[in-house]
Amino acid sequence: MTTWDAAQVELIELLPRAGRGPRREGVFALWLVLRVAQDLLLDPPLAERNVRRRLTGLERRLSSLTVTPPLKRALLGALAELRDRGAAAVPAVLANLVAPARETAGIEAGEAIQRAARAVRPQAPSR
Repeated sequence: MTTWDAAQVELIELLPRAGRGPRREGVFALWLVLRVAQDLLLDPPLAERNVRRRLTGLERRLSSLTVTPPLKRALLGALAELRDRGAAAVPAVLANLVAPARETAGIEAGEAIQRAARAVRPQAPSR
């Protein structure tokens, strides 16, 4: 299991312990973003049409979740960055989610996102 996959597993394991409400939905939102980010880094890359579908699906799903305002802003910023820059944005997007994740979803969620950000840094495509 890679660090990247381990971060996903950690977030999923946090869900039952997060209880109900914005904290739990925040952990779920972070997991969703992490999954889409991972998909953007697949080798060979996804077709542009599939990337657009994944980002549109992510946007739709995030809009239905109740998360705290700081995390909501960070998630919307992450989505916009992924739309604009694609796979090249993944390391920065994940790094920018660490602080809001810690504050709103808990230290463990923030650490999982931080580990995922570190794991993708060397893999980031240079454009």
